[in-house]
Amino acid sequence: MKKFVLFLFVLMTLVSCQKQQKEQKEQKEPGYIVQVALGHWKPTQYTPEQIIGRLDTVTQLIPVEKVVIGWSLDMDLYRKVGEYLHSKGIRMMLWLPLFAETEQVCDNSPAVDLWGRTPANYDQAAANAFRFNCPSDSSNLANVLAIYDRMFSKIGFDGVFLDRVRTQSFVCGVGGVLSCGCPLCVKRFAAEGVDIEKVKSEYESKGDAFFSVSGYNPADGFIFENPLAASFFKAKSRIVSSSVVAIVDSLHSRNLEVGLDLYAPFMAPFVGQDYAILAKHADFIKPMLYRQTNAPAGMGYEYELLRKTLPGATGYPEIKMDVDFLNSQLDAMEPYSCGKYPGIEINYHEEYAPTTPEYVSESLTAVKNHGFDGAVLSWNIMEVPLSHLEALKQ
Repeated sequence: MKKFVLFLFVLMTLVSCQKQQKEQKEQKEPGYIVQVALGHWKPTQYTPEQIIGRLDTVTQLIPVEKVVIGWSLDMDLYRKVGEYLHSKGIRMMLWLPLFAETEQVCDNSPAVDLWGRTPANYDQAAANAFRFNCPSDSSNLANVLAIYDRMFSKIGFDGVFLDRVRTQSFVCGVGGVLSCGCPLCVKRFAAEGVDIEKVKSEYESKGDAFFSVSGYNPADGFIFENPLAASFFKAKSRIVSSSVVAIVDSLHSRNLEVGLDLYAPFMAPFVGQDYAILAKHADFIKPMLYRQTNAPAGMGYEYELLRKTLPGATGYPEIKMDVDFLNSQLDAMEPYSCGKYPGIEINYHEEYAPTTPEYVSESLTAVKNHGFDGAVLSWNIMEVPLSHLEALKQ
């Protein structure tokens, strides 16, 4: 009898182990989204063969689910790359800007600050300087859809990845975030219970202290001391995000998957991004968790600009852009039910993105440990050193 019980125990243990191993195998491996930057409406420097060659190298290292590519007007390039991707079972998504960088192909009304002024670009002389457009003007929204329908709808894209789904940041100074103040937006603020004249008066009276905060935590973000500042940024996020949602829903009606390029959670409210609203409509979100980027959207870059722009504001702590802070931003993504693909920069530039293979490995390990759908390899796979690609094999 004892031998039978022992045999039964061993048998049940083996069955349990086999079941556990099967479940582990069935768990979805993290997938990757790769970005290919072709240039902004201008002829690209890459040939289809160069792009396909690089993508072929990457797909041998990691499971690539989607490729985000854009936004030059070389339709033949898209067709050739798309043919390759679809032969591999990989989805091709058009990289398309929403509230900026469309002036070369359509006429849009600009976003203005609360005093009616167009915020200056962070560098008017730079080749990549750009203007933001009003998020409330229905013509601006219709123009983006028209761009897709007129130029890209027959190429065979599986989806659209929307960039510039925000207002300006502190890159454009205080006027960048105290926006948009055009008559259309002022009416929308009023509908949200915010009187823009009172906001202007309060800021003019308090100065930098208007932005002071009493604390920060990943779940709630920065806690504004001034109730009017808190109401303004909450309303701004609803206004901007609801306009983004209108575009997302329209693209869904065209049977397209839609992804969104977002600022890191701790900075998102300043540029009008409400994760809760956006995640309910997007198929996936890509927070730009760039710790080594010394340029717009870089987490440390944007945060230090905030502190430099608002020297009189209190409550903003020193933040070290280490893996612990990366984990705090990944934690902040947890509540949202759409696909979650954090954006990790793996391209290299000596000044603007001094990444290393060790940094790439550290960032991807943090993402994997959170059990998300995968990661977006940002922001141009064509500029990634081979040593960085080798780090993807972990």
